[in-house]
Amino acid sequence: MAGKSNKGRGRRGSNNASNSSNPSEAVVLPDVSVKDTTEGASESAKAEAVDVSAAGESASADSVVKDPEAANSGSPQKQGDLQLFPVSVKTQNGEKLELQLNPGDSVMDIRQFLLDAPETCFITCYDLLLHTKDGSTHHLEDYNEISEVADITTGGCSLEMVPALYDDRSIRAHVHRTRELLSLSALHASLSTSLALQNEMAQNKAANSGDTLKTEVPELDGLGYMEDVSGSLGNLLSSPLKEIKCVESIVFSSLNPPPSYRRLVGDLIYLDVITLEGNKFCITGNTKMFYVNSSTGNTLDPRPSKANSEATTFVALLQKISPKFKKALREILERRAAAHPFENVQSLLPPNMWLGLYPVPDHKRDSARAEDALTLLYGSEPIGMQRDWNEELQSCREFPHTTPQERILRDRALYKVTSDFVDAAINGAIGVISGCIPPINPTDPECFHMYVHNNIFYSFAVDADLEQLSKNRADANSKAITAILHSSEKSTDSSLSGDSEIVNGGKDDSSSSEVLANGMESTQDIPPETRLAENEQATYASANNDLKGTKAYQEADVPGLYNLAMAIIDYRGHRVVAQSVLPGILQGDKSDSLLYGSVDNGKKICWNEDFHSKVLEAAKRLHLKEHSVLDGSGNVFKLAAPVESKGIVGGDDRHYLLDLLRVTPRDANYTGPGSQSCVLRQELITAFSQSKSKETTNPQGADSVATDSQNVTDLDKQCFDCFLQDVSKEEKIEDDKELTSASAEVSDCYEEIVFNPNAFTEFKLAGSQEEIAADEDNVRKVSLYLNDVVLPKFIQDLCTLEVSPMDGQTLTEALHAHGINVRYIGKVAEGTKHLSHLWDLCCNEIVVRSAKHIIKDVLRDTQDHDLAPAISHFLNCLFGSCQAPGGKLISNSAQSRTPKREHAGHQSSAKHSRGQGRLKGKASSRKIQPSNMNMSSEALWSDIQEFAMVKYKFVLPEDAKSQVKKISVLRNLCQKVGITIAARKYDFNSTAPFQISDVLDLRPVVKHSVPLCSEAKELVETGKLQLAEGMLSEAYTLFTEAFSILQQVTGPMHREVANCCRYLAMVLYHAGDLAGAIMQQHKELIINERCLGLDHPDTAHSYGNMALFYHGLNQTELALRHMSRALLLLSLSSGPDHPDVAATFINVAMMYQDIGKMNTALRYLQEALKKNERLLGEEHIQTAVCYHALAIAFNCMGAFKLSHQHEKKTYDILVKQLGEDDSRTRDSQNWMETFKKREQQMNAHKQKGQSMNAASAQKAIDILKANPDLIHAFQAAAMAGGSGSSGSANKSLNAAIMGESLPRGRGMDERAARAAAEVRKKAAARGLLVRPHGVPVQALPPLTQLLNIINSGMTSDAVDNKDGDGAKKEANGLPPNDPTNAQIDQSEQPAKEEESAPVGLGKGLASLDAKKQKSKLKAGA
Repeated sequence: MAGKSNKGRGRRGSNNASNSSNPSEAVVLPDVSVKDTTEGASESAKAEAVDVSAAGESASADSVVKDPEAANSGSPQKQGDLQLFPVSVKTQNGEKLELQLNPGDSVMDIRQFLLDAPETCFITCYDLLLHTKDGSTHHLEDYNEISEVADITTGGCSLEMVPALYDDRSIRAHVHRTRELLSLSALHASLSTSLALQNEMAQNKAANSGDTLKTEVPELDGLGYMEDVSGSLGNLLSSPLKEIKCVESIVFSSLNPPPSYRRLVGDLIYLDVITLEGNKFCITGNTKMFYVNSSTGNTLDPRPSKANSEATTFVALLQKISPKFKKALREILERRAAAHPFENVQSLLPPNMWLGLYPVPDHKRDSARAEDALTLLYGSEPIGMQRDWNEELQSCREFPHTTPQERILRDRALYKVTSDFVDAAINGAIGVISGCIPPINPTDPECFHMYVHNNIFYSFAVDADLEQLSKNRADANSKAITAILHSSEKSTDSSLSGDSEIVNGGKDDSSSSEVLANGMESTQDIPPETRLAENEQATYASANNDLKGTKAYQEADVPGLYNLAMAIIDYRGHRVVAQSVLPGILQGDKSDSLLYGSVDNGKKICWNEDFHSKVLEAAKRLHLKEHSVLDGSGNVFKLAAPVESKGIVGGDDRHYLLDLLRVTPRDANYTGPGSQSCVLRQELITAFSQSKSKETTNPQGADSVATDSQNVTDLDKQCFDCFLQDVSKEEKIEDDKELTSASAEVSDCYEEIVFNPNAFTEFKLAGSQEEIAADEDNVRKVSLYLNDVVLPKFIQDLCTLEVSPMDGQTLTEALHAHGINVRYIGKVAEGTKHLSHLWDLCCNEIVVRSAKHIIKDVLRDTQDHDLAPAISHFLNCLFGSCQAPGGKLISNSAQSRTPKREHAGHQSSAKHSRGQGRLKGKASSRKIQPSNMNMSSEALWSDIQEFAMVKYKFVLPEDAKSQVKKISVLRNLCQKVGITIAARKYDFNSTAPFQISDVLDLRPVVKHSVPLCSEAKELVETGKLQLAEGMLSEAYTLFTEAFSILQQVTGPMHREVANCCRYLAMVLYHAGDLAGAIMQQHKELIINERCLGLDHPDTAHSYGNMALFYHGLNQTELALRHMSRALLLLSLSSGPDHPDVAATFINVAMMYQDIGKMNTALRYLQEALKKNERLLGEEHIQTAVCYHALAIAFNCMGAFKLSHQHEKKTYDILVKQLGEDDSRTRDSQNWMETFKKREQQMNAHKQKGQSMNAASAQKAIDILKANPDLIHAFQAAAMAGGSGSSGSANKSLNAAIMGESLPRGRGMDERAARAAAEVRKKAAARGLLVRPHGVPVQALPPLTQLLNIINSGMTSDAVDNKDGDGAKKEANGLPPNDPTNAQIDQSEQPAKEEESAPVGLGKGLASLDAKKQKSKLKAGA
């Protein structure tokens, strides 16, 4: 283990924590992991520079341009401090290249830059010399910073790469790196990149041949995806990149290892190579170089075969012996260079993909792959000492963190170590579950087995066999070990679902953490029925809660108080908890090391002054109260943590706190048997404390305080939402909270709101009755706050589309961000019954979560060879209609699968012991096997309904099976369990839609506590406030700085980096720099695809944004292709019935309208109208949005009468929802008058005989005639005066109605426009050059010509025509006063503003908003 000092230096390269004798190979050895942090660093730096320079208009652009270059070099203390200096590098073969370095860069960073540069990417074994201006030469050690060696700021410094000697380890790493370079499998090309490249090629071709491109914009099959969702599964995955072959094969020769007499002259390795020309070579690698030897057949002949066939690197040698290799290598390097730099970066912990390629690609021979698979490592390093995860983690915690630079280094080290730990833990858990890693206590009963592998401690859930075995267990080990090892055990079986979403899944509900957590003895005091029933859920929930508690204490970051690294891995139905090993625990008896808390359920409690002071400090930050408890003998102790937590002094003399199951108080709404692990969420405690502290500090002014901070966040949300629809709204809610917290934390009262974590538990509280009653009352209050304030508010936000989750994962994130546990999802479903898309979403999630528990039982009892049949049979029961062969078995298996039941006494016989089935080859599991295959659809669905009732108190409708959205449920279930199925069309009407061959993979699903970078988070928050204030350059600076910090801490592949890119795109968009916005948006899209998944709703919204930006640049075909992809992704995640889909349809229609394809545009608008009327009701503001868009479309076609009818419909809805005085209602009225006037003018022209250009008018009429169904549908819609009422009279008047904003793809609403208007107003007031929407408009697209002719009579009503033109652009979200015609516009601007009503929309919104906020606040209070 590299010692502390080493790690301090090496935080950048902490990947190399295992000792390495040869400094030069450090870079390569864990090749993959090095890349994790910074691969692509130099390219991304270059890309960044380009991006930013595009932002010319933004005032701060110049000062910031250089900054991102630095994204990976040192870390900026403040925005301007970071400076880069050019340093030339002389490579081994004499070439020169130049790097931009910062004095704070470490030598590891330079190695990483060189590993990414195409000229040096295949050189891995070298020393670096630094030549300074005065002629001195320094040898650079890996962990040096450049500034420690020489001052590069004076200029005149240069670096030289000198070949170093290979050894056994570094030569293997070199060969490994070479193979990796020759494969494109690490390149993850995004569809967006390839669309842009295709478009560019097409344009070049068109430019060469001279014909215009505009003619054939293909019609895309967006509607088709929605009609046949199952059929579109195959379109999600693009076929893998075609590999470029460089050599036939490279294998380790069977002449290895070198004989002793050759070792003594330096031979290290022999390789057999077959080139593309068909020649076979045997190559010797020795300490200095690679050369072709003279071996033929089976005998070694070590003599060099030709004079010139030797080289210091393997690639250079291959280039000499094979011309075809040289050519192919050039192609590969070009392909990599053409990709976006982010596409070359490895992502840590990539999401599991639930679809696999279909037809399944052929499995081809690959000797390199075969060699890698030979050794069963399960995550441990093949060479060198095992990493001491705990020591690495805790010493990183101890890094100084006073200056920004130090904090970045500390965050970076923590992120790297934790990510590596999670990665190793997953691999180890697979070994543990497959039975390949032996337990450390083989004589104990099987369900208590514990495992240590690669310095990680693993334990399973303690299971149904708990009660018979507890006694043996308790005596088996000393109490402390029980405590510590047990701490992990009990945390073991909590259910996982895979996405961070469920990081505390719905499992924190119905279970007894205490049964396990508090030492085994407690089991004797509980009746066996309850025990049996609760165990399974308890073990699930307690692990989740422990992980949440560990995270909370890590974030509190109290000096001197330590936690173990922890991850929960769910695989094949088992839940394994992985923890770093507590120092000293495995070395003999440490029974005296427990200083704080209790091992035996409170019978004996330990206490220590020093430990208590640290725990108390953490308790203050976590809103926990210092309180008194009694132990079994009646002694009183003052604790500031849950009784069952354990404070232990490790062998390293650090103070560790374990078993943090209840860092938040019990949920007083759930107090029945089996709900001991129902605890509240930390987010709720924070929100409650803020609302209380506001009341106490400012009883009268509370309204205003809240309103202000609310307004700020609201504004932030609006502008955010408006341009980048893809924020999943739940994030906004978090932002909301964090911002309000900023204002709240000023008050001290915030600190004083504390809760007793041991209230409502079986521990005896000391102190007066009043105090105990007050503590319990406090907990009741916060539970009531959840029930009476938070839940109704959340349900209201869902109904008004303020929060618009698309799938199970975004729904869970939204619940959690509001502080609501998933066990309340049944209540959310009941509250949203009147909106079908929300009711469906909740029902689907409940079905998936229930089915997940049942399939886990099935998988746990399934042998390796039966996994695919068991999974496909389960899916057939869920989606098809499988009958069971025999009657008796079913009820039995149904019983064994239902979760805890209150009357579970008779179940014990049927309940198979899961522990027994764990390791393979047990007779018991064989007996059970058939019952899995005997499951029938009926039994499965009755189990699901029962589970939903017990767990979520929710009655699934009888026809749930036919009602659920099949694809959404299948996707959600596969993601939660880790299943991959073939991406083909499934016939859900058949009895058995799935074949065994459709099940392609089963992967572990993980929950972890990888830390976030607080520094960057604060910058982003401040940036959002600046953006809301219209301070574009300040916001730009802040977001860029956050981006730069995150790049250094996490590398580019991280969700938070994507967030920064999204905000940067928004700022550039506001500043009128669309090209720059597209570059940032493209980055966000790539990161989302890699970190969240190809079909995550955020990825869909990234595609939607790209489309809107491309459309702004008039690249409509490219925009439509992106829109088509967005629709495909939405159809998979949310299904066709979702308001966001309707909103996206409107955007697509606007694009078609813009290129003159009116019939297609009308089809999309009609679909959007149908969807909104069906989902939201005929009088929802979103429905008004559709009518308005239709009015504009008919206006563009010259059908003013229809325009007037549809605008009338809009007006009626707005009057009903907002009242006549609302500015938006008045605007709608102005539109109606405009359309009326045009209709009269047109009639007047006709009467005068000045009929318009007949051809164009005819064109419009022909379109309508060709689609009689359209016109009937619209007329019918316009006539019908639908009287459906909608209770949500507010938030969603959208972009299409207000001229100020881009048509949004995310539940369009007025916040968008309001924010946009606000941002511009403020920016203009500050004298910033803000172009309304830097949208260069086409010279005069066919549509505008049509308009001009239709509204002819040019001379007399010039202004009117301009207005029509404005209307058309307006409808597309482009501002009528377009920048490209700015000069002309200036003169008539006032007149035009008056005339074209919609542009002024949103003026009267501020007051409305203030009122709304007040009412919200009262509701909240």
